Amino acid sequence: MKLCITGGGTGGHLAVAKALAEAANKKGIECIYIGSTSGQDKKYFEHSPLFSRKFFLNTTGVVNKRGVEKIQALFLILKAFFSSIRILKREKVDVVFSVGGFSAAPASFAAVLLRIPLFIHEQNAKTGRLNALLKKYAAGFFSSYDESSSIKAYPVAERFFEKARKREDIRTLIFLGGSQGARAINDLALETAYDLTKRGIKIIHQAGERDFDRVKEAYGKMGLDVELYGFIDNLDDLMQKADLAVSRAGASTLWELTANALPALYIPYPYAAGDHQYFNAKYLADNNLAWLKRENEKPKELLLHILDENISDKSESLMQLSQKGAADDILRVITETVEK
Repeated sequence: MKLCITGGGTGGHLAVAKALAEAANKKGIECIYIGSTSGQDKKYFEHSPLFSRKFFLNTTGVVNKRGVEKIQALFLILKAFFSSIRILKREKVDVVFSVGGFSAAPASFAAVLLRIPLFIHEQNAKTGRLNALLKKYAAGFFSSYDESSSIKAYPVAERFFEKARKREDIRTLIFLGGSQGARAINDLALETAYDLTKRGIKIIHQAGERDFDRVKEAYGKMGLDVELYGFIDNLDDLMQKADLAVSRAGASTLWELTANALPALYIPYPYAAGDHQYFNAKYLADNNLAWLKRENEKPKELLLHILDENISDKSESLMQLSQKGAADDILRVITETVEK
């Protein structure tokens, strides 16, 4: 079986693509990748050994664009659609697996036209427009939130499970703003830094590369010793050291925190498409597995209150919620469907 994985743009989509490709490689399944020259696709996979061939097509997002810009974006997707048809034919692909995002559109529509089985993974609680459109044409649809999904587990790298532990009290707090950083979370970290250090709580802070210098200077003026990063490539190691996270609610980070049994206060990115980060975090908060606050809802007050709460029950419940082997389970369903 030859598998084409397509989609990306952001880390939430690409983390699933990577997890599935890793599982496929272990089973001897050849994978190719079709993504975009925009977004983070090339940064993730340009030099990755997980794929025998990689194709980065000239596409951009359509959501939030208007007028001429939207027409131009749609035209690029149309051109990439015809390129994807040629790629899928030439590579003799048996299955297309979409992780969503604008870069998934060309190959996904090409799969439907060529009658190649299309499988979709939806990472968010609120289904994206592309996935909602293609769902009825798909041979399989996977989601951690959709009751109709045959597999609800989210594909997370094994290392996050391996480094999971039950948290009893809060000695170390990690602030996570995502791959691009988040000024609101950075500001919250700076605003609470004195209170945290007075309580003897160590701070780990991923500020993002764009805001790193400002945050570093601010900590320096306060004279505080903080473990500060711009970009993190060993997130599993840092999560293992932490007892509480303050984080955006992108799908990959949310489920990595869950797999690690690390309780979190989620502050969703307010401009995410369809407000999906809010609904991701709400799913956990509604089940008493996390805390949730909007940027404009004074998260400092809640954060300081959480420091006095018992977090062991939440940590233990997170361990029970997240499941290992989701990528293997998805591959099993794909293989069984194709063989039929």
